Amino acid sequence: IMQDRAERDPKIEILWNKEVAEVKGEMTVSSLSLRDTATGEASELTVQGMFVAIGYKPNTDLFADQLRVGPGGYLEIVGETGSGIDGVFIAGDVHDSHYRQAVTAAGDGCKAAIDAERWLASVGEIETSTATNW
Repeated sequence: IMQDRAERDPKIEILWNKEVAEVKGEMTVSSLSLRDTATGEASELTVQGMFVAIGYKPNTDLFADQLRVGPGGYLEIVGETGSGIDGVFIAGDVHDSHYRQAVTAAGDGCKAAIDAERWLASVGEIETSTATNW
């Protein structure tokens, strides 16, 4: 759906077979050095900024036999960060099919770390949890 919308948008130019070789600029991004992945040809693209996104398929195949995998290959969470297996917590883009942003993945990682610390305290592996209940 997103690809179809992007292809129809007259303000978007899709540059196929290109990878960013270098991000250029002093205080802000001003251009990108590109490399054509088919021909190896180098080019320069003037920009006013950039947005970095990851792929749309989560790399969860290795967990398929141990954890619940839902539609699109995303891991299913139990509660806030749980996996359904004691001591195993889920965070980041492996479960987030909606936002898929580094900042939300980092927040998920923080939540999972707090939940892991609390779990370790609950099973006696650490003395007390320093995580705060707000």
